[in-house]
Amino acid sequence: MSDLLTVRGLQVAYDNITAVGGVDLTVGRGQIVTVIGPNGAGKTTLLSAIMGMLPSRGDIVFGDRPFVHAEVEDMVAAGMNLVPEKRELFGEMTVEDNLALGGFHRYRTGQRDQTQSLQEVYDLFPRLRERRGQLAATLSGGERQMLALGRALMARPTLLMLDEPSLGLAPRIVGEVLNIVVELRRRGVSILLVEQNARAALKIADYAYVLELGAVTLEGPAAEVAQNPKVIDIYLGHGKPVAPAI
Repeated sequence: MSDLLTVRGLQVAYDNITAVGGVDLTVGRGQIVTVIGPNGAGKTTLLSAIMGMLPSRGDIVFGDRPFVHAEVEDMVAAGMNLVPEKRELFGEMTVEDNLALGGFHRYRTGQRDQTQSLQEVYDLFPRLRERRGQLAATLSGGERQMLALGRALMARPTLLMLDEPSLGLAPRIVGEVLNIVVELRRRGVSILLVEQNARAALKIADYAYVLELGAVTLEGPAAEVAQNPKVIDIYLGHGKPVAPAI
């Protein structure tokens, strides 16, 4: 398996305070890679820096192309997209208009596949098709997360980064969202998943990193990380390892 994303020595600092210090991370093509860790560990900062939303130091190679001080638009054009923790939808716009915005960059660069992309998103999220004329602000939490995912998929990314997709969702809806993540992997989209729900993340991931205080303290195949006594004690609870990754 070839690497789609390689990050080496990534550092992010705020006012001389290190938020992420020298992180190495790799996402293979067709993989789900998860980053777990406590609040304040630097998980969101890590994704934002990779996406070009924060200044950083270190090496980022995406799709065999090195990026230095890349802008968000550069990363989207290269095939990377991020679904942020707060989803950042346009509440006073319809579901379909939010989705259309997700495909705007491709349209602007002359790629006229938005209708096909929209149908693919609706096939993946039938509830969005049902609510396509509804304002985003009136959707349920689960539907808003589906819309955020669908909007990112309109850009046809090869790597989709997800920041806490289960946040604030009922357990049943979390299961639905993570099943869709697995389906995206089956369709060839690589996933970098930041998630506080370590049990759920390790169950679907191929590879895992544990991030604490801005540094990777443990990494390995997700099934092995899930059996680590420290991970069981701190992140899984009840002294029970998670089931093997799907």
